[in-house]
Amino acid sequence: MGSDTETTPRVVVGVDGSSPSQEALRWAAHHAQLTGAVVEAVCAWDTPSEIGWAGPATEAGFDLEQARLRFAEGIRAVFGDVKPAEVREMLVRGDPSEVLIRASEGADLLVVGDRGRGGFARAMLGSVSQRCAQHAKCPVVVVRAGASEVH
Repeated sequence: MGSDTETTPRVVVGVDGSSPSQEALRWAAHHAQLTGAVVEAVCAWDTPSEIGWAGPATEAGFDLEQARLRFAEGIRAVFGDVKPAEVREMLVRGDPSEVLIRASEGADLLVVGDRGRGGFARAMLGSVSQRCAQHAKCPVVVVRAGASEVH
């Protein structure tokens, strides 16, 4: 908001391959077209042992590959084979809410889906969208299912 007017507006969107995150990405891309912004599609990944999943720990390389595949599928589900030039992909290791809150610094907007992966995720008190809404460094849009059909 200072004298740095030549910088392009930046919209950060959390993408985890879930349907709500695809809705968020669609919304963010549409908003970017209207405002001339770039979209940073951010996918956070962690190893299961680091985030408390049950079961044997797997190698970080396997987890990274799974995250890459899930990220690519989420992007392809929204844009097909032709991703818009203004959409940049960032795969970052870490807790999803912490990664998105960090990415929100200097951004004009942070866009997240209304819930993440897993049926019980929305019932958890500390969901990613709630934490982002409370702690992000910029305004936050939480996109509900079906929101992109309203345009």
